Amino acid sequence: MNVVDHVMRTFAMMANLTDEEARSARSRLERHLAACEGTERQLAIEGLRFLRQPRPVRHRRNNLQRDDVRSGAD
Repeated sequence: MNVVDHVMRTFAMMANLTDEEARSARSRLERHLAACEGTERQLAIEGLRFLRQPRPVRHRRNNLQRDDVRSGAD
Protein backbone atom coordinates (compact mmCIF):
# COMPACT_ATOMS: atom_id res chain seq x y z
CA MET A 1 0.00 0.00 0.00
CA ASN A 2 1.44 3.38 -0.91
CA VAL A 3 1.39 6.43 1.35
CA VAL A 4 -1.56 8.11 -0.42
CA ASP A 5 -3.70 4.97 -0.07
CA HIS A 6 -2.73 4.65 3.60
CA VAL A 7 -3.59 8.30 4.34
CA MET A 8 -6.90 8.15 2.45
CA ARG A 9 -7.92 4.94 4.22
CA THR A 10 -7.13 6.48 7.61
CA PHE A 11 -8.82 9.78 6.77
CA ALA A 12 -11.96 7.93 5.63
CA MET A 13 -12.29 6.59 9.19
CA MET A 14 -12.32 10.17 10.53
CA ALA A 15 -14.68 11.88 8.09
CA ASN A 16 -17.64 11.06 5.88
CA LEU A 17 -16.72 11.85 2.30
CA THR A 18 -18.78 11.48 -0.82
CA ASP A 19 -17.05 9.80 -3.75
CA GLU A 20 -16.46 13.21 -5.33
CA GLU A 21 -15.00 14.64 -2.10
CA ALA A 22 -12.73 11.60 -1.75
CA ARG A 23 -11.45 11.99 -5.33
CA SER A 24 -10.83 15.69 -4.74
CA ALA A 25 -9.04 15.03 -1.43
CA ARG A 26 -6.88 12.33 -3.04
CA SER A 27 -5.91 14.68 -5.87
CA ARG A 28 -5.02 17.50 -3.45
CA LEU A 29 -3.11 15.06 -1.25
CA GLU A 30 -1.10 13.67 -4.17
CA ARG A 31 -0.10 17.20 -5.25
CA HIS A 32 0.82 18.16 -1.69
CA LEU A 33 2.89 15.07 -0.95
CA ALA A 34 4.71 15.31 -4.28
CA ALA A 35 6.36 18.46 -2.92
CA CYS A 36 7.30 16.84 0.42
CA GLU A 37 10.25 14.70 1.41
CA GLY A 38 10.62 12.21 4.23
CA THR A 39 10.06 8.64 5.27
CA GLU A 40 6.75 6.93 4.55
CA ARG A 41 5.72 7.54 8.17
CA GLN A 42 6.58 11.24 7.99
CA LEU A 43 4.70 11.60 4.71
CA ALA A 44 1.65 9.82 6.15
CA ILE A 45 1.61 12.16 9.15
CA GLU A 46 2.01 15.20 6.90
CA GLY A 47 -0.76 13.90 4.64
CA LEU A 48 -3.20 13.53 7.52
CA ARG A 49 -2.21 16.93 8.89
CA PHE A 50 -2.87 18.41 5.44
CA LEU A 51 -6.28 16.77 5.01
CA ARG A 52 -7.41 17.69 8.53
CA GLN A 53 -6.92 21.41 7.91
CA PRO A 54 -10.14 23.37 8.44
CA ARG A 55 -12.50 22.52 5.59
CA PRO A 56 -16.22 21.92 5.39
CA VAL A 57 -16.10 18.16 6.07
CA ARG A 58 -18.92 16.16 7.60
CA HIS A 59 -17.52 14.23 10.56
CA ARG A 60 -18.94 10.84 11.47
CA ARG A 61 -19.00 11.25 15.23
CA ASN A 62 -20.61 14.69 15.29
CA ASN A 63 -24.17 13.52 15.94
CA LEU A 64 -25.08 16.00 18.67
CA GLN A 65 -25.79 19.68 18.15
CA ARG A 66 -23.71 22.07 20.21
CA ASP A 67 -26.75 23.11 22.32
CA ASP A 68 -27.55 19.46 23.07
CA VAL A 69 -24.07 18.93 24.50
CA ARG A 70 -24.33 21.98 26.79
CA SER A 71 -27.77 21.12 28.11
CA GLY A 72 -26.95 17.44 28.62
CA ALA A 73 -29.80 16.34 26.33
CA ASP A 74 -29.65 12.81 24.97
